[in-house]
Amino acid sequence: MENIGNWFKSLPVFTRYWFALSIAFPLAGRFGLISPYYVILNDLFIKNFQIWRPVTALFYYPIGGGSGFHYLMNLYFLYNYSVRLETGVFNGRPADYCFMLLFNWVTITIISYWCNIMLLMDPMILSVLYVWSQLNKDVIVTFWFGTQFKALYLPWVLLGFNMILGGGGMFEIIGIIVGHLYYFMVFKYPELYGGTALIQTPSILYDYFPSTPGRGGFSMQPPASSFNSAPQPQRTTTTFRGYDWGRGQALGRN
Repeated sequence: MENIGNWFKSLPVFTRYWFALSIAFPLAGRFGLISPYYVILNDLFIKNFQIWRPVTALFYYPIGGGSGFHYLMNLYFLYNYSVRLETGVFNGRPADYCFMLLFNWVTITIISYWCNIMLLMDPMILSVLYVWSQLNKDVIVTFWFGTQFKALYLPWVLLGFNMILGGGGMFEIIGIIVGHLYYFMVFKYPELYGGTALIQTPSILYDYFPSTPGRGGFSMQPPASSFNSAPQPQRTTTTFRGYDWGRGQALGRN
């Protein structure tokens, strides 16, 4: 338990709380401490002004039956790629990482409400994974059965696997759209056209989460060569057997 506590405390702050809440809410639902009806995103969010629903829908996932494997994969992707972003290109810039999470979450909430999607965990995680994959395009990832390809293609591989084997894909598409929107406005637009990013981190976030001088891989007004300046591993592993991102049905077992 002491080792687990030390490991948990070693996580960067936003990943730590995101990861913890993504465990607490599903377990609370699994043991009947909360009702899924009160935490999903539905029409009551607007009609009855139940403003907590976009927050709880981000952390809640129904586990049990065939959804357990998919939920574990969610935790794996959340931990793996959120840590890499927060300690990589956003290292020393907690306000900028917080703003990315807030921007992605708000955008996903709007799209999901319009599309009648009740749970936000999957598209939110994939949006973060997408940003990482764009900032580390040439890193080699290992996927099913030792398949290797550049990180640039990882979100599309996940989308393809789910569409072919699981019949889903909507969660991935939303995550990819939102992740690309953030990546384009903050990183790609200044690279292509010069000047500042199209969206800026609000100054109030810097008051609460001040940057650490001399750390971090970019500023909100980055030169074209700064996007990948944070040290990144040259090879990463995303190896598992059986995966269905959209519906949560296990395709196989280790």
